[in-house]
Amino acid sequence: MIEYSMETEIRIDWSDLDPLGHVNNLAIMKYMQTARVLYFDRLGISPSGRATGVGPIMASVSGQFKRQLRYPGTIKVFTSIFEMKTTSLHMRHHVVDGSGGIAAAGHDVIGVFDFGRGAKQAIPDGLGRGIAELEGKRKVFDPGAAREAEGKAGSGCSEKPDGR
Repeated sequence: MIEYSMETEIRIDWSDLDPLGHVNNLAIMKYMQTARVLYFDRLGISPSGRATGVGPIMASVSGQFKRQLRYPGTIKVFTSIFEMKTTSLHMRHHVVDGSGGIAAAGHDVIGVFDFGRGAKQAIPDGLGRGIAELEGKRKVFDPGAAREAEGKAGSGCSEKPDGR
């Protein structure tokens, strides 16, 4: 079961392929980057911090590649923030193929940075509230149910049992 607060659908592009005919690992990391940027867009946060001088900055990114992706196809990236510390956020991504199989998982550590001072800073209250609100609406994706439903109606996604 994958808990997520945001779902991003991305079409696999021909240019994402490597010489072996499957999606290159770098392209999969870019899918996660797209989901990360859209998550912050949803919160009204500019990745560059230009509007306020404060914004997100990558401290760490990692990925585990579990199965090949191939062209043509569409993937979904399920994203959530699973931990907030004083000055950083931990974001999790699951890249799921068209059959509902988990193709990759990623973990980002994102710092909050004051670009004017050139230093990290505490997560602003408004950002913390926005994240809490978005994360309070989590859904659940069941890869097993999705694979059983392949070719049938339904995506394997549902609201969490506690109403979130």
